[in-house]
Amino acid sequence: MHRYIIKRVLMLIPIILGVSFIVFFMMDMAEGNALDLIGLEYSEEKLAELYRQYGYDRSVFYRYFLYMKNLLHGSLGQSIIYKKDVWELYMQRLPATLKLASASVLVAVVLSIPLGIKAATTHGSLVDNTSMVVSIVGLSMPNYWLGLMLAVLFAQKLHWLPSSGDLNGIKSLILPAITVGTGLMATMTRTTRSSMLDVIRQDYLRTARAKGVPEKVVINKHALRNALIPIITVVGTEMGKALGGAVVTENVFAWPGVGRLIIDSVNQRDTAVVTGCIILTAVLISIVQLIVDILYAFVDPRLRAQYSAPRKKKAKAAPPAAPERRAAA
Repeated sequence: MHRYIIKRVLMLIPIILGVSFIVFFMMDMAEGNALDLIGLEYSEEKLAELYRQYGYDRSVFYRYFLYMKNLLHGSLGQSIIYKKDVWELYMQRLPATLKLASASVLVAVVLSIPLGIKAATTHGSLVDNTSMVVSIVGLSMPNYWLGLMLAVLFAQKLHWLPSSGDLNGIKSLILPAITVGTGLMATMTRTTRSSMLDVIRQDYLRTARAKGVPEKVVINKHALRNALIPIITVVGTEMGKALGGAVVTENVFAWPGVGRLIIDSVNQRDTAVVTGCIILTAVLISIVQLIVDILYAFVDPRLRAQYSAPRKKKAKAAPPAAPERRAAA
């Protein structure tokens, strides 16, 4: 298991290099930079000094290699707009994003797994067809449209829930979590249904029923446990999407998370903040995927045995036999 974890950690190196390269150069293609936006606050001499300090008087390649040099020393850079360290900014916004992502996945899991199981056990019925229609509708609705509709209905019309910020505790979390969780629920429902359909047709479940095992035990204990691998995969993938893809939802509901910080920094051309936040988010998503892979070993004993099996050593070839000496005459 430890060899697998080390291998996955080492895979973060090309991910960080690729993400940082793409983001850095795409930000350079945008017109203007952060110093142009704050230039009126400084004199010409001070502004020229800042240009030299941040490398804007040199090529983008120079700035990129300077950024990577600082990254190797553990620094994600300094925000020009916020005048704070990027790591500090990210850690200030991360709890809000984790709260929203966790609540969204929880909403999706609580609704999708029972619905997927019910659809599989009543295959071809009205419940099954309805669940598939609901899943397609959930996949088809854009988050920004759904979020706006929920805000108009529950915040402006009914005045039940707040439409922005996080100052009202759980009430502030409900609408953003439903907005993100709806799309996740659609994918999880279809995966759960498909996985359960493959399992409930197996012979060992027929044997369990023939032995008189109650149907609820057959479905919830035997069938669901063997169908968990694809479900765990989807939950991990959707958690990664919720961490990295809730940018639009955070802006719709003015949620103070990492996604909103990235959008604000893109608008302000703050390259260090955008690059650092996306690198850290990519690392966070990779950690989530690693946790999912480790969970496989606890669910499936075959994978656990594969992870813990010692690596086979190559057998050394036997040395060639020495030629027999001729007997002395």
